Amino acid sequence: MSTVTIPKELAKKGDLVLIPRKEYEALLLGRRKIKTFKPTAAQKRALEEARRQLARGDYFTLRDLKHELDRTSR
Repeated sequence: MSTVTIPKELAKKGDLVLIPRKEYEALLLGRRKIKTFKPTAAQKRALEEARRQLARGDYFTLRDLKHELDRTSR
């Protein structure tokens, strides 16, 4: 059996994770299968505009929407 010395700095910070190699490799393979979202330029502009509107207070809540839909459906 091998002996491993863990530096105290790593042990104190909680920056060390020990798992079997097969589990680690499976984890890496699983990450490759996950698709990441890459917004288009138009989506980025829309998000920035939405953030500006939110900062201005120019928005409505889900509660407001439900109230308005209930009011107009009568």
